[in-house]
Amino acid sequence: MPRPDTPSHTESERVAQRIEALYGQPLAELEALADATPETTLLAALTGTHSDLALAERNIVFQLQRLRELTAPDREIGRFAAGHILDCARRIAESVASRDAYAKSTSAVLGGLRRVSAPDTHPPAPPLPAAPTATTSRTR
Repeated sequence: MPRPDTPSHTESERVAQRIEALYGQPLAELEALADATPETTLLAALTGTHSDLALAERNIVFQLQRLRELTAPDREIGRFAAGHILDCARRIAESVASRDAYAKSTSAVLGGLRRVSAPDTHPPAPPLPAAPTATTSRTR
């Protein structure tokens, strides 16, 4: 388990690994590809939700650090600090809810997708025509 003061982005890392495995390329390349595509694609949606998930995780870490600073044993908690402590707690709760929602929905989408193997470079040969059947014609 990570130390409390160590940033942990396990959900976003796990989602990134699944996206990379699905598309067979590093996430940075996939994000560049998604950004270069003019229309909305599944890849753009996946990389976008991954970015949102990572942002929520970074905000959790930042707000936790700020909360630790505000509640340090050597600090006096006055009216001003109390407002900031409540604000940090609210922001942490919002970010946790966002992180969980992004992780759940993105994981559900990724769980329904499978990587398709590359198409064969040689198309299958067309089927041979059926051999003509022998017909007998009757004459009168």
